[in-house]
Amino acid sequence: MEKVLITGGAGFIGSHFARRLLRCDDVAQVTVLDALTYAGSVENLGEAMLSPRLSFVPGNILDAPLVERLTRKHTAIVHFAAESHVDRSFYDTGNFLTTNVLGTYTLLEAARKARIDRFVHVSTDEVYGPLMIGQATETDPVRPSVPYAASKAASDLVALSYFQTFDLPVCVTRSSNNYGPRQHPEKIVPLFITRLLKGHELTLHGHGQHIRNWLHVEDHCHGIELVLRDGTPGEIYNIGGGTDLTSKELTGILLRMFDAGWERVRYIPDRASNDLRYAMDWSKTAALGYRPGRDLKAGLTETVDWYRNNPDRWAPLLRTTPEAPKPFHHPM
Repeated sequence: MEKVLITGGAGFIGSHFARRLLRCDDVAQVTVLDALTYAGSVENLGEAMLSPRLSFVPGNILDAPLVERLTRKHTAIVHFAAESHVDRSFYDTGNFLTTNVLGTYTLLEAARKARIDRFVHVSTDEVYGPLMIGQATETDPVRPSVPYAASKAASDLVALSYFQTFDLPVCVTRSSNNYGPRQHPEKIVPLFITRLLKGHELTLHGHGQHIRNWLHVEDHCHGIELVLRDGTPGEIYNIGGGTDLTSKELTGILLRMFDAGWERVRYIPDRASNDLRYAMDWSKTAALGYRPGRDLKAGLTETVDWYRNNPDRWAPLLRTTPEAPKPFHHPM
């Protein structure tokens, strides 16, 4: 914990985690490595950029010489950097595989050479694939449905292999859907909030029946910190426990927060491989002391307030985000 390198630390979750570590007295140095793609911004770090304990390094995790130089100066790595938007993985699959798999390998190699004390690889519940009943445990096989989830599952396995083969102290975390302030507006919660703020319509895939577990980003970061401190090397830790909602239920909550009606919603054909339900058992992380503490209503209110009060932060993103092709659908 003395000197922590955070990859993707200018992104949504990574920036929240960097801010969290800077509140810890036993962390002497935090270094953020971020390529500053469309989804990252130093503004996400805010006042943390003024801390003498924070260093920001612009750069790509595929840059092996840079990664090796940084790794030698740190005792732990928390790896957030990834391509993470499902729809984009349909038409930019190569970039997802390159960043998420080869980028993770580059970091693992540097960590192995530097004999790093701890490596936490941050992943997603989507690697388990759809689960119609019950909850996925860490010992369940991965069954990813889409290229994004497949790239994360592959990177998880590569990371765990470095524990088995090289005794590198790797832990993997898998979380459910995050929400909170400063999330890029391509994801559903900030997308719907910003569209409601602009008076635009919302679009729901299929009949809005897809079930997701919604976890406040600060709760997620709490879980990651516990794994960083006390996780057993070679183990996977699920981080969930927020609120299960269908996409229609989530939409209804947001509509009510804006005193808007369902006439603002348009249903569109479902996208390919849109898994109906994800669910995880997080009792293993609970044994480390993890408990989600954010109420959904309070968390969404805080989130809506941030987007309402910071249009200068998200409105430019809507104009500059790379244009995605029309969604791919299975042939009828």
